[in-house]
Amino acid sequence: MPYAVRTILVAVDFSETSDHALDLALDLAKTLGATVHVAHIYQIPVYGFPDGAFLAGPEVAARLAQASQRGLDEVVARHADRGVTIIGHLREGPAHEGILEAAEEAKADLLVLGTHGRGVIAHALLGSVSEKVVRTSKTPVLTVRKP
Repeated sequence: MPYAVRTILVAVDFSETSDHALDLALDLAKTLGATVHVAHIYQIPVYGFPDGAFLAGPEVAARLAQASQRGLDEVVARHADRGVTIIGHLREGPAHEGILEAAEEAKADLLVLGTHGRGVIAHALLGSVSEKVVRTSKTPVLTVRKP
């Protein structure tokens, strides 16, 4: 039985790279008759100090959640005329975990992620969300670099 792609999940971080990945996913979804789920995962900042850590207060967390929701709503609205059903998902937490959870929730057949293509040193220091997703996802992953 051939592998059917009916649900595509695209992770967005509001960068040019993730916009390009979303465009590709929408074109693919239109061809396949698939639904696109757009996920944005944000994280409440924690700042470490020698004597402890600082966690953003509830007001900052609420503003961050509201701004993230507005950004996600704008992305979905901007692409609403593409002839594809688009559903937004907002999550808080580590990006790679949120992407995998959103993919499982949406029952995604394919994940599409923009990759920034950082250099070796930046990758070693910052890690790579797309790499973590590729290594741990049970669902096929398509990574897209900006043109």
